[in-house]
Amino acid sequence: MAQEHDLREPITQEGLEALRAEIGELESAGRNRMAARLKAARELGDLKENADYHIAKEDQAHLETKIKRLRLKLQSAEVADVDDDSQVFAFGRTAEIADDAGRVHTWTLVGSTEAALPEGRLSVQSPIGQALRDRGVGERICVQTPGGERTFRIERLVD
Repeated sequence: MAQEHDLREPITQEGLEALRAEIGELESAGRNRMAARLKAARELGDLKENADYHIAKEDQAHLETKIKRLRLKLQSAEVADVDDDSQVFAFGRTAEIADDAGRVHTWTLVGSTEAALPEGRLSVQSPIGQALRDRGVGERICVQTPGGERTFRIERLVD
């Protein structure tokens, strides 16, 4: 059985750079902003009855938890090769996908670390991502989702 720290999470090069940038921003400017908030709250007086101070301390804990979570994602991240010449909807590729409601979505297949469907990044681990992965243009795929069965068709691969 694989150890948890041995599990690698696929990520695009762009996703890795964005993850590193987010960690850098939180560890520098984010922590500096938090220190300034704490200092200002401490100056308001008695810490036992200082709601601003307690809220700032809670927010500081959330910030540190987020940094820790992102650092764990960075440790497990492994840049996956993207084959831009592939004739299938593979990891890192972008495709136009038509759904059974007649809508066309432009999705890039990515790892869960960088997935954000509203921004067009579909997780390869999601049921739809798993079903569409390595399928060719014109293929119709039925996927069982929490909302019921859905049908998708790969319209074209985008360069």
